[in-house]
Amino acid sequence: MRILITGGGGFLGTAIIKELLKNPSHKITNFARGVYPEIENLGVSTVRGDIRNKVDVDKVMSYGFDAIFHVAAKAGVWGTYKEFLDINYLGTKNLIESAQTFGVQKFIYTSTPSVVFGKEDLMGVDEETPYPKSHLCAYAETKAMAEKLVLESNNSKDFLTCAIRPHLIWGPGDPHLFPRVIQRGRLGKLKIVGDGENLVDIVFVDNAARAHISAMENLNPHSRVCGQAYFVGQERPVKLWDFINQVLAQAGVDPVMESISVKAAYRLGWGLEKMWSMAGIQKPEPPMTRFVALNLGKSHYFSHEKAKRDFGYIPAISIEDGLKKYFAQREVIQKLIKGQSF
Repeated sequence: MRILITGGGGFLGTAIIKELLKNPSHKITNFARGVYPEIENLGVSTVRGDIRNKVDVDKVMSYGFDAIFHVAAKAGVWGTYKEFLDINYLGTKNLIESAQTFGVQKFIYTSTPSVVFGKEDLMGVDEETPYPKSHLCAYAETKAMAEKLVLESNNSKDFLTCAIRPHLIWGPGDPHLFPRVIQRGRLGKLKIVGDGENLVDIVFVDNAARAHISAMENLNPHSRVCGQAYFVGQERPVKLWDFINQVLAQAGVDPVMESISVKAAYRLGWGLEKMWSMAGIQKPEPPMTRFVALNLGKSHYFSHEKAKRDFGYIPAISIEDGLKKYFAQREVIQKLIKGQSF
């Protein structure tokens, strides 16, 4: 199968490529703005381009592909709305239109549970959960817009689409989640938001990658997967702050003990967002936002039964085994403990 992946040089994208390469019949091409030696060393070529540029998208699509994994996105909780819109929504629109023009059959989109996150706890909910009336950050809003476009573009016959919603991806090679938590913990910049009892979904990167590929393999004409979104995560949700403290302990960092109420954190986030907006500050992002406050203090975990039923999703790597794999990276942990950047 000829497969195009956008954002293959990223954390999840690289994991998807490595999983795809286990099948020698796949011919994989990465489409990205940069050059990624690790991907090249795997024997995967990169076509440079920008998903915001329709000419670039049409050019790479003209090479001919059977399936696309659209992983590239602008993530984060702060930045200009236009940049989030251009990359997350308009970039996705360009890819869909070009894929349809050039006869691509399968389109697998990497979404996020943030598309359904509003202000309330989400406890064991499934994919019938509606999008909220409003989102608290441009990332969640534009990813929801893109997801809707992807799913509505499915016709169940010759253009087949689905969306995978992995939550809090982590594992070896993670450049964001664990390093950021550990470094902020070292600096004493973490506080428990709420009572520390909130449950959240997490997913080991290899499990998330396998979910994408299983979805592709079952994305056939008129199958259950066509036009559907799927939550994927681990075998169980975790108590967020217990999990964070477990990670900190592995890195030799003191546990987080101080706390702040969800309401106080939300108000702080609202105030800092106003200050940053008035000052026109894009970088660095505010140390707290409303979206972050609720993500750290509310429960948000999901049923994975639909993914299990439709394409046999079961997390092959447990939370405990995943942590062992992550902390087996001695050189990485030493950098984290010393506060070095990557």
